[in-house]
Amino acid sequence: MQTLQSVKPKGTVTFRKPVREDGADIWELIRACKPLDENSMYANLLQSDHFRDTCVVAEMDGAIIGWISAYLLPQDAESVFVWQVAVSQDARGIGLGTRMLEALMRRDETVDAKRMQTTITLDNDASWALFRKFAAQSGADLSSEAHFTRDTHFQGEHATEHMVTIAFREALKSVA
Repeated sequence: MQTLQSVKPKGTVTFRKPVREDGADIWELIRACKPLDENSMYANLLQSDHFRDTCVVAEMDGAIIGWISAYLLPQDAESVFVWQVAVSQDARGIGLGTRMLEALMRRDETVDAKRMQTTITLDNDASWALFRKFAAQSGADLSSEAHFTRDTHFQGEHATEHMVTIAFREALKSVA
């Protein structure tokens, strides 16, 4: 696998489900995408294995340049929760984030979902822009409300995370 620094957005981007062997490269990508929260490499291995049907790897010229970790909510299979979106510095500005979200929502495993959810802090302009753009392109409604609050859930150590809900007016069509 090539290093992230050697990737330039010139080739064809492919979107696929991760495999266990991708875990370490995904972990490295996330570490390079500050200020994303870093999980353990083991967590990324589990995501690549146990949650592969709802995670997305974007690959170009043999290198992983993008990653989405997501899952169907256990108590609500009509909601896809997006945990993390990572895009290599070298692949920014080509719409990769929205393309990965679209690829995720067009899979057989998620195509019947009525909602996408994620949490975002108010100061994370890039994430707000990504999810607003995706909602607009999908013809969906976006709403948000405080969910995990600084004082109640983070002991004052982390900004409040707002639950963003994108409600689809109609299902996206599967491509698989």
